[in-house]
Amino acid sequence: MKFNIEIEQETDGRWMAEIGDLPGVMAYGTTRNAAIGAVEALALRVVADRIEHGEVLPAQIEITFQPA
Repeated sequence: MKFNIEIEQETDGRWMAEIGDLPGVMAYGTTRNAAIGAVEALALRVVADRIEHGEVLPAQIEITFQPA
C-alpha cells in the first residue's frame, strides 16, 4: 500500500495534512512537520484497525509526502 500526503498551510498559519486514499484521515499541526507526523500516525491507526477487522491484508505500507 502506498499513501500520498497532501499538505497545505491554512490562512491562520496552521498546517493541514491529508491522505486522500483514506477518507477522513487528516490532521492539523502548528508546523508542517507536526501535521505530517500527526497524519502519518492516524493513517497507521486506521490501517491497523482495518487489518484487525479483516478489511485489508497486511502489505508493505509506504507513506510519501506530496507537495501541494
